[in-house]
Amino acid sequence: MASNKKSFLLRLDPKLWAELEALAAQELRSVNAQIEYLLREGLAKHRRFIPPPDPTAPEDE
Repeated sequence: MASNKKSFLLRLDPKLWAELEALAAQELRSVNAQIEYLLREGLAKHRRFIPPPDPTAPEDE
C-alpha cells in the first residue's frame, strides 16, 4: 500500500508529546493523525484550508 504523504522528522518537547498522545487517545486517533488534524485546523483559522484527502479516491501509482 503506497502512500502519497510527505514524511519529515519533528522534534517535540516530551511534555508536548505527552499532551498530544493524551488528546489523540481521547479522540481515538493516532498521534500522527492528531497532529495532521491540528495542523489543518490551524490552517483553516488562517483561511488557508487544505481539505483532507478523499479516502474513496483511487491512489496514484
